[in-house]
Amino acid sequence: MRLVLDWDGTCTAVDSLHLVLEEFGDPAVFTRVEGQLLAGTISYRDLMEQEFATVRAPLDDVVAFLLENARLRPGFHELAEAHDPLILSSGFRELIEPVLAREGVVLEVRANRIDPRPDGWRIRWRDETACAVCGDLCKRSGLPEGDAVFVGDGYSDRCAAGAAVRVFARDGLAEYLDGAGAPFEGFDDFFDVLHALDEPVSPR
Repeated sequence: MRLVLDWDGTCTAVDSLHLVLEEFGDPAVFTRVEGQLLAGTISYRDLMEQEFATVRAPLDDVVAFLLENARLRPGFHELAEAHDPLILSSGFRELIEPVLAREGVVLEVRANRIDPRPDGWRIRWRDETACAVCGDLCKRSGLPEGDAVFVGDGYSDRCAAGAAVRVFARDGLAEYLDGAGAPFEGFDDFFDVLHALDEPVSPR
């Protein structure tokens, strides 16, 4: 059974994509499209492409900013060492891998790529095929074969969580699963997940 971790807002204490958009993007676009996504009037693909089209900074500048400001959730190193998890993200390898390198951690990463154009960043999607379940570009296709334990926090984690045999959730994902009556286990940090993986399953 493979442990799968979302990156932004799950591995990172604060969503690092939000940090990038707040520092280098257009806050008005960010606020508008986030509301449209939750209202169901745009897709997740539309949201990401509109948000990151407002980022025009050089990639090196953005990476340097994240290396200074992105912090990992407590227990990350211990969980990574014990379970060698897969990082499955709707974010970008170019922003994830430098932070892992800073921390001295080597893990498999399945994520999108970014084309950091000076007239606005363009997303190179890992999988351009719309999901047969949710109809959007989601993480489900990136799950490993066999049973998976999924750990996530937000909107982009919903479909992948639905395919996992065990789910740890916080923030928006926890609210969504709770409202849907779907089982999950809450967590504050990765020590919670690490301890729970050694105990009988007790979803709520």
